[in-house]
Amino acid sequence: MAERQIVNYGDPVLREVAKPVEEIDQEIKDLVSDMVDTVKEANGLGLAAPQVGQSKRIFLVDLSAVDMTATLKVFINPEIVETEDEIEMEEGCLSFPGIFQKIIRPARVKVRATGLDGNQFEMVADGILARAILHEYDHLEGKLFIDKISSMARTMLRGRLRKLSQAS
Repeated sequence: MAERQIVNYGDPVLREVAKPVEEIDQEIKDLVSDMVDTVKEANGLGLAAPQVGQSKRIFLVDLSAVDMTATLKVFINPEIVETEDEIEMEEGCLSFPGIFQKIIRPARVKVRATGLDGNQFEMVADGILARAILHEYDHLEGKLFIDKISSMARTMLRGRLRKLSQAS
């Protein structure tokens, strides 16, 4: 299909709680196809629909850039069933180009979602896959990774965040 523009920090769609997908129709399939093109072009590990300006409960995770055995996974109307433990790792976001911060997140997640084929699935993930799922899920809730950093780190990023928000 086509690559879409990734919205940067400051765009109001990133703070909206995304709306559930009622039906997996051609419009949704086209959106997912465009999201796949977009995340691959950006060399990202995941992308949520709000990041391309669409307030829909869809995200995808593609770890093939860091794991040759990984396959792209699409999550429609996902629910976090449970999480376990915590781990701190560096994290970035395509809507915050060039900004990376250490973030504490659950180390393991169980998620339930619908695939592009319309079938519901559950999966348990840990490591970077769990982190990517939780990061993208946060986008659907209107939460951003900078919400999880310390106030000192946020203060140090203030100038860069202001520039990003003014560019959007």
